[in-house]
Amino acid sequence: MDLEAEKKIRLELGQNENILWTGRPKQGLLLRISDVFLIPFSLLWGGFAIFWEYSAYRGGAPLFFLLFGAVFVLVGLYLIIGRFFVDALTRAQTYYGVTNNRIVILTELFGRKLKALDLKTLTNISFTQKKNGEGTLTFGTTHPLASRFGGLNWPGMERYQGPQFDLIQNVRSVYDIIRQAQQDAA
Repeated sequence: MDLEAEKKIRLELGQNENILWTGRPKQGLLLRISDVFLIPFSLLWGGFAIFWEYSAYRGGAPLFFLLFGAVFVLVGLYLIIGRFFVDALTRAQTYYGVTNNRIVILTELFGRKLKALDLKTLTNISFTQKKNGEGTLTFGTTHPLASRFGGLNWPGMERYQGPQFDLIQNVRSVYDIIRQAQQDAA
């Protein structure tokens, strides 16, 4: 169990609720499979936006055109580099817990956001696992395109992704803990 996650999740416990597991996502900057598409796309987008903005500036374009182009440059910079830092910051402030009653996902970036799922009504649990045992547990169904753009961290993207324990160690053992807790809760 992760001690910092346990401390945070303990504050969310209800009466007669016990912690079975706590954890956190993998920390730091990292690449995801979606970056195979997103890195070339972001470089094309950002490169074109910077070229367009530079050309507009050098050509003496009106202020409106410069401001319009600046929005595209900012989006390009976010896609090229900013999304990696937003993803790392989000994971640094995310805590996971499994209790005898619930799945708990707590994020404390820009406020406190709690997502709790009742084990008795939880269906469609799936996981992906790497050879090293690290993986992601997903609860419920997700939008088909959400998995392709996982890690993009575009504002509002989370509504298309089901709740998940992202990039956790020993994903199979956590899955087994949840399945056992569901059986015990029934």
